[in-house]
Amino acid sequence: MKRSRQELSKNSDSSLLLRDIQKVKSELDCAYSNFENAVEPDLIDCYIYQLKSAQMRYKFLLNRAKQAELQEKRRDVAHN
Repeated sequence: MKRSRQELSKNSDSSLLLRDIQKVKSELDCAYSNFENAVEPDLIDCYIYQLKSAQMRYKFLLNRAKQAELQEKRRDVAHN
């Protein structure tokens, strides 16, 4: 069975989104580690900003993943 371009695009978007989520999760882990080991006040501030930035990106990407999941469920319900 052939897949439509829309299905292939959706799968590609999903895999990109998951990859981005994994990347940001790794950045968060690194920023937490750096923050815990920092002793200089300027570095502590720097890592706080990195943590906040990564947390905001992570939250954004999770919301996009949830929206994509809801849209997929709505399509499934509409087709049944």
